[in-house]
Amino acid sequence: MITLLIFSLACCSLSCANANSDKEQTTADSSQNESTTTLTDMAGRTVEIPTEIERIVPLGNTPRMVAYLGLADQVVGISEFKEATTSPLQAYAYVNKDLWSDLPIVGSSVLGSTDYYPEALMATNADIIFCTYSKEQADDIQRQTGIPVVAVADATAFGDDYDASLRMLGDICGVSSRAEALITYIDTCLEDLNARTASISPTDNPSVLAAAATYKGVHGIDWVYTDYPVFNTIHANNLAQNLTTDALATMVDKEQILTWNPDYIFLDSSGVSLVQDAFNKSPDYFNNLHAFTSDQIYQYPNAVKYDTNLEISLVNSYYVGKILFPDQFKDIDFETEANAIFNFFLGSDDYLSVLEADGSGYAKVELGDPS
Repeated sequence: MITLLIFSLACCSLSCANANSDKEQTTADSSQNESTTTLTDMAGRTVEIPTEIERIVPLGNTPRMVAYLGLADQVVGISEFKEATTSPLQAYAYVNKDLWSDLPIVGSSVLGSTDYYPEALMATNADIIFCTYSKEQADDIQRQTGIPVVAVADATAFGDDYDASLRMLGDICGVSSRAEALITYIDTCLEDLNARTASISPTDNPSVLAAAATYKGVHGIDWVYTDYPVFNTIHANNLAQNLTTDALATMVDKEQILTWNPDYIFLDSSGVSLVQDAFNKSPDYFNNLHAFTSDQIYQYPNAVKYDTNLEISLVNSYYVGKILFPDQFKDIDFETEANAIFNFFLGSDDYLSVLEADGSGYAKVELGDPS
């Protein structure tokens, strides 16, 4: 009888323990379900993600989007070369260099590559990975790492797909109000630039060329921007407009530039030294350029540095607009406007000074020996 009683109590205890265990497991499963949500990303993928995001790895073009959204302190791995964080031309990374300089490198998108390192990604313990890659690449990263991957559009500067990408990232990370503020700010700048220049007559619109284009590397005067957002926003008479439809920039024969003979030439600051070298070798070529003989060659910071930087693009548009159309921009103090834009995107009060100290600022280009 005693033995039977002990056995009965043991079975009861085991049964209760199992019941409690089942109850705890059910509660845990319920809690786990409540801590995730499902969405469809911009590649058409269905992804289950945590509702609370604290650790982010941005790949492709998303690091600048994350920085614009004020999420730089949540980044736990970066996808660019460490040298990129020391270049003022990559402004979003430069202002966050103290946060990002010691982060692990988890991939690279240099020169259009889409490299990613699964082991390094897993080691970050990220809550989520953002990317601007294809559906297949996003699926592959998620499969190899076990970390949710959300793909957004690679995004065209000032395009609707950029707005959509910012909105999706903002919603996921709980900063939708910042995303909307960014979109509104960009739209306000674009509307202002358009209103100032849309009615300019062709006779009052001088010819212009954006040369020394930074496109998969640094180039000299024979690389030009074609369908160029900086010029499009102010209706500039871009001589290379629509020269190619499958790239932002292309190489042209130097004789073509002589044929165009633009009134103004704007150079990416990174390529100015190459243009200077070309002048030293062939000064006669430049003496046949109207922009050179009339002293109308200028430099501005590259709008493109590992993809397009929106804040630099907007500032460049105001700079070019003020030079080409002084009457339409006479109420604009360039330094005030530029620093206001940089401050909104980057949180930097005087980023113009940073660019000038780097030799990448806004200035007239004096080719030849200044002495």
